[in-house]
Amino acid sequence: MTETLDPMDQSKIDHQKLAQQLLAQAKAEGVELVGPNGLLKRMKPGSVLADIAIDQGGCFEDSRPTTHAEPTYQVHDSVFYCVANMPGAVPRTSTYALTNATLPYVVALADKGWKDATATVPGLAEGLSTHDGELLSAEVAAAHGYTPTSS
Repeated sequence: MTETLDPMDQSKIDHQKLAQQLLAQAKAEGVELVGPNGLLKRMKPGSVLADIAIDQGGCFEDSRPTTHAEPTYQVHDSVFYCVANMPGAVPRTSTYALTNATLPYVVALADKGWKDATATVPGLAEGLSTHDGELLSAEVAAAHGYTPTSS
């Protein structure tokens, strides 16, 4: 059985005690840990936890960055896989995937220019952090103790 759990809905987090595999993606704003120690201890022995958000600090209390050379470690009878830069294991395939995901934005920028592209292509403006010496991204500003300017 595969189920997707919303980390903001803590009522469903109890499913972890039944899980044999737990995959944590990018961290949602305001979510510190998807898997605190108390819940992870109750998972079945031999369970596998893959923390894809390890580059952002991780989603499980016991997460720590590992390498492709030594990708796993054990905690509470569970196996953790927390490789930073997971796509690096398959560089050719990940390059094609990244190109396919970003090429539409590159084409829009080339065809429309940055102003029209950021105004008309959904999501593109969210990637604009600075312009003309002004810090536009609230997330970047908060991370560095600055106040963003309005665009």
